[in-house]
Amino acid sequence: MIIIEIAGGLGNQLQQYALYQKFVGMGKEARVDVSWFLPEKQKRMPAKRQLELDYFGGLDYETCTPEEKMALAGGEGVLGKLRRKCLPFTIHRFTESQIYHPEIFTFDNMYISGYFACEKYYGDILYDLREKIRFPKPDNPLNVEMAEKMRAHESVSVHVRRGDYLDPGNAAMFGNICTDAYYHKAMEIIRERFPDAHFYLFSDDIPYVEKIFPGREYTIVDINYGKDSFYDMWLMSNCKHNICANSTFSFWGARLNKNENKIMIRPAIHKNSQVFVKEEMEKLWPLWTFVDSKGQKR
Repeated sequence: MIIIEIAGGLGNQLQQYALYQKFVGMGKEARVDVSWFLPEKQKRMPAKRQLELDYFGGLDYETCTPEEKMALAGGEGVLGKLRRKCLPFTIHRFTESQIYHPEIFTFDNMYISGYFACEKYYGDILYDLREKIRFPKPDNPLNVEMAEKMRAHESVSVHVRRGDYLDPGNAAMFGNICTDAYYHKAMEIIRERFPDAHFYLFSDDIPYVEKIFPGREYTIVDINYGKDSFYDMWLMSNCKHNICANSTFSFWGARLNKNENKIMIRPAIHKNSQVFVKEEMEKLWPLWTFVDSKGQKR
C-alpha cells in the first residue's frame, strides 16, 4: 500500500492529491492520510490550516486507517520511537529531500511525506486532474462576473505574495525571489505576444500592488477572504495566461487553466537554497517560462 500524507496549504494539498492520483492511475493500492489536520495537531501549528480538498465538490480520494498508517510509518508515541530504534526494518517511510524523486514510483509499500511541487510527478495526468478538481459555484456574484471578463479577453493572472514571506524566517528562505524586476519582465514577455493583455493582480498586500502597478491595464482582485480565498485560485485558472509567485497556490492556478495556448511564467527558483539549472528545470517543468529575480529570462 502507498499512503500519501496530506499537509500544508491548498497548493500543497493539491500536489499531494495529484501524486495520489498518479499512483492510483498506475494501478497501485493508494490512500491519503489527512490526520495532519486533526484539531489536536493543528493547535500545535504556528499557522493553522484546514483540509481544503474538502472545499471542492466531490473530490475523490480514499483515506487510510490509523492501523494502515501505523503498519508502514510506525506510531507517534514512545512505542513508535522504540520501534523505529529497535526495529527500523519494519518502518517503510519516505520523506522528500530534493526537487524530484523518480524512485518513488517503484514503491509498493511506503508512507510518503513531502510537498512534491515538481510538475514532472503528475504532468502527464494534468488533463484528467482538471476534470476532477472542480470548484463549486461561488456565492459571491462578483467572482462570476470577473471570471466572465477574464475569459472574454487576453487576461493574465499575476500573483504577488508578500505577507508571511516578509517574516524574517520565511524571508531568508523565500524572500527577494519575486522582485519587482521579476514581475515587470514577466509582463514584458506576455506583452511581446499579446500587446493588449490585461493583468489581474492577486495579492495579500493590496496597498503594495496598487503602488507598484498603477494604470488601466491592471485590475486588482480583492474579492475573497477567509474560507472563500480559494476562489482566487479559480479566478487565476480562468485567465488566459499566468504569472506565478514562488507559491504553489498560483502554480495550481496555472495548472488548472484549460487554455491550450497559455503562457505560464514562474520564478527561476522557489527557495533561496535552490540553484537554477536550466536543462534540469526544463525537463522537470515543461512548457513553463523561467524568470529570475534580476528580471532575466532564463
